[in-house]
Amino acid sequence: MKAKVAEVFKSIQGEGIYQAKMQVFIRFFGCNLHCSFCDTHPASYQQLTVSELLDMVLSYSDYHSISLTGGEPLLWAGYLKELLKELKNAGKITYLETNGLLTDSLREVIDFVDIIAMDFKLPSAAKTGNLWGKHRSFFKVAVSSGKKVFVKVVVTEDARDEDIFQAAKIIKEAKKKVPFILQLAHPNEEKARPLALRFQKILFPDIEAKIMIQLHKLLGVK
Repeated sequence: MKAKVAEVFKSIQGEGIYQAKMQVFIRFFGCNLHCSFCDTHPASYQQLTVSELLDMVLSYSDYHSISLTGGEPLLWAGYLKELLKELKNAGKITYLETNGLLTDSLREVIDFVDIIAMDFKLPSAAKTGNLWGKHRSFFKVAVSSGKKVFVKVVVTEDARDEDIFQAAKIIKEAKKKVPFILQLAHPNEEKARPLALRFQKILFPDIEAKIMIQLHKLLGVK
């Protein structure tokens, strides 16, 4: 069994509640979406077996966790399950970064994942159409698993109130404390920043909403 892997590298996590933590990143090739703000377009990849990828990952030391990112890592669910088993056996913390749509694939791997960082794609910002039904199904499975979960939305100047309210509604349905990250599309997104501030005020105190920048871009690292 092989998967297309664009790159493996060690760096800081630039987003979400684990921002600034050192991680080893496995970037899988390919995605099932084309978000308007996407800035990850790898031009090449290696086809690696689980054993080959594991050797690369375990060559690193001194990090918090292993980030499975992309693209969309859940496109490789069968492969991912085998990799996650090996990483768990090695005592590693695993961090799944996902667009929050492939619920059946999540069910296949969730027993072996420690942290789930899922996106809600705002139709007004991502220009991907209405994905709320799929996000709701995915979120329910993630939260009911007992794993550490947080939700991230990318805020651009096009983001609308109704999308933020819909995202908040889904989080409230879980009746659990789930961090909600308002992620500015770019570190210097001056037009989006006041929107994010207003959204945070709208959500507070019902939801633990935080505004964050992409730290890795600000620092000029991967």
